[in-house]
Amino acid sequence: MSQTTVRETSVVKGAIAILEDSFVWPIPRPVFCCNPMNTPAHVILNLLCLNSVTPTQALTPVVAGAILPDAPIFLFYFVEKVLRQTPETVIWTESYYHPSWQNFIDLFNSLPLMALGLLMAIGMGSNIGILLFGSMMLHVAGDLPLHHDDGHRHFFPMSDWRFSSPVSYWDPNHYGRLVAMLEIAAVVISCIILFQTYDSLAAKLTIGLVGTSYALYFGYVFVVWA
Repeated sequence: MSQTTVRETSVVKGAIAILEDSFVWPIPRPVFCCNPMNTPAHVILNLLCLNSVTPTQALTPVVAGAILPDAPIFLFYFVEKVLRQTPETVIWTESYYHPSWQNFIDLFNSLPLMALGLLMAIGMGSNIGILLFGSMMLHVAGDLPLHHDDGHRHFFPMSDWRFSSPVSYWDPNHYGRLVAMLEIAAVVISCIILFQTYDSLAAKLTIGLVGTSYALYFGYVFVVWA
């Protein structure tokens, strides 16, 4: 490798380090949260990616598809936090990794099952089904490159393989702060674009509600996980 290339690489890494150091508030999941890119972000980005084929009447399956892969985690957290009153640190360091919870969660993040559902929807000519499973697969596509050592088994139950990415959505040792900054910027820009794209009041209210829930999510991070 030439000295010029080494110098350029060092400059890039230095710039990334400066950006990450400037982002000091709690990152979603310092040790706790196991949701990848948080769920409202998935909803907004899926709507942006699919907005050219998604009339207002079809918003529901896209929103549902963006939420479904994380739905088991919401149920898991409710059971452990509310019903069992498990301490927060135990929830994400022990309970989350119990095989029964892992199997349940990974079923909703299984690409083979989503592909099967998509093929069935295509065969039945169901546009709602196509958008639903397409949105779920888009959710997984957003998760896959953002887990370093805590990814889902996206080919379960056919395989227990997990992809280990050099990039993490939360871990500051693997660009977590930078990913969080980019995610926030992407969500804000996407909300603005979507708000201008849709004319109906229902669509604008949906986007506003999801954007608000995104902000509330970070409020929860400050209060509970900081």
